[in-house]
Amino acid sequence: MAIYLNGQFMPIEEAKISVLDRGFIFGDGVYEVIPVYSLRAFRLQEHLRRLQHSLDGIRLANPHSESEWVNLVNQLIARNSGEDQYLYLHITRGVAKRDHAFPQPPVTPTVFMMSSPLPSPPAELLHSGIACITAPDNRWLRCDIKSIALLPNVLLRQMAVDAGCAEAILIRNNEFMTEGAASNIFVVKNGTLLAPPKDNLMLPGITYDVVLELAAANGIPHEVRKIAVAEVFAADELLLTSSTREVLAITQLDAKPVSTGKPGAMFARLHKLYQEFKRDVMRKSQD
Repeated sequence: MAIYLNGQFMPIEEAKISVLDRGFIFGDGVYEVIPVYSLRAFRLQEHLRRLQHSLDGIRLANPHSESEWVNLVNQLIARNSGEDQYLYLHITRGVAKRDHAFPQPPVTPTVFMMSSPLPSPPAELLHSGIACITAPDNRWLRCDIKSIALLPNVLLRQMAVDAGCAEAILIRNNEFMTEGAASNIFVVKNGTLLAPPKDNLMLPGITYDVVLELAAANGIPHEVRKIAVAEVFAADELLLTSSTREVLAITQLDAKPVSTGKPGAMFARLHKLYQEFKRDVMRKSQD
């Protein structure tokens, strides 16, 4: 596997980072995940804008211009095998003595990028759906920043794994749903697709955007608003989306079936539309 670290491409086995890196010491950094289809980074400009939002949120200057990022991304794709990949970008505030305050003068940020294979969701999951649990959303109030400090998300996902489930659906203040530990969640009720709003309590997913665009383009009723806990448990369908999992049906929640306990009509329609979009748009160059 070829990776990029601080200006150089190299085998991952040769990569080294100082133990004084603020990413290691404080989790002081941000990341981005970009899917690649047919050797083309999908919606690269949108991902780079989200990366810029995260950098702005932690007051860290972007180490590269957009054109430099595009060049680095394309080089990384070319240096790794597989037409479908997903790229991980990781930027920290850099190496400095241990002090909570930002280093003054600023130090050079650490920039790391790697590629991994991007498999499609297995057929059995599409047929059966996945099981989830609900969990209190006990994270901080800037979930719109794609921070590398993901310990709360790690613990929440592990709660799901311990329960034999694929994901935790997060409930804020016992009042409304925000997202999954590493995904976005949609609710379907009476033929309407419900999505939580993009605010500081959830990460604005690129796949989330695609699903809402597909709904709008194909006449599927949809609303973007806060979704109460009761609506989650009364849902006709629940859907999970992410760059690596695409669109999946949630058929079990807290050990109880969601409606019939099988993937529903909205899932079938959106999954079909997503696959067509992936074939016709994602696998073509983004102008």
